[in-house]
Amino acid sequence: MKTVFGIAAAVVLLAAGCSTTEQVAVKDQPAVCGFLGEVCHQLTPGKEGEAGLRWVNPKASLTQYNKVLIQVVGFYGSDKEKVSPKDQQMLTDAFAKTLNEELSKKYQVVDQAGPGTLKLDVALLDAEAATPGLRSITMVVPQMRLLSTGASLATGKFPFAGGAEAVAKITDSETGELLAAGVDRRVGGGSIKTAAQWQWGDAENVMKAWANMVTTNMYAYTSGEKKP
Repeated sequence: MKTVFGIAAAVVLLAAGCSTTEQVAVKDQPAVCGFLGEVCHQLTPGKEGEAGLRWVNPKASLTQYNKVLIQVVGFYGSDKEKVSPKDQQMLTDAFAKTLNEELSKKYQVVDQAGPGTLKLDVALLDAEAATPGLRSITMVVPQMRLLSTGASLATGKFPFAGGAEAVAKITDSETGELLAAGVDRRVGGGSIKTAAQWQWGDAENVMKAWANMVTTNMYAYTSGEKKP
């Protein structure tokens, strides 16, 4: 009995420090350069709270922008074949909605180019569905949770968790000048909140994390808090 209580206590402690999503290494795939162009070779590892790989134009005058035009182009690259067209459209629509909701908290979201307007182009490079039943078991059952936590430390990913990778570039909506670019990959984290969710729940949580990250970092530059 003490052993069971000990395992349960360990799980509670582990859960307290677990997040809904976790950033993992970006997959090195041709689609990144295909979408970003030559700037992909200038990407460098981001700091905490930034994209896994990122670049900001050192010559850009970013404080002039207070509006944003959002374009989510959907799935891009060979990995899109892993996801059905119906699910691709659903995830693309969900991502666009989430970005719109978050960015509208700091910017005027517009539907056409104009002065003071950033253009955000985003593409999903990959999305991986979770295995709902097994994902739930490994997150809730104490013994299985400990095993899955150990597996995540070894592999960088919780068993049966989903995730996604996306690439983005920000340009001046009128001139097309490239202002910033980045690529990020995330997977479902160890939070107990992620246990009982559908197969694309982890991917949706990842997209919410991205929307928050993009908004926070864009505003840090356009408000003058951070310099390129």
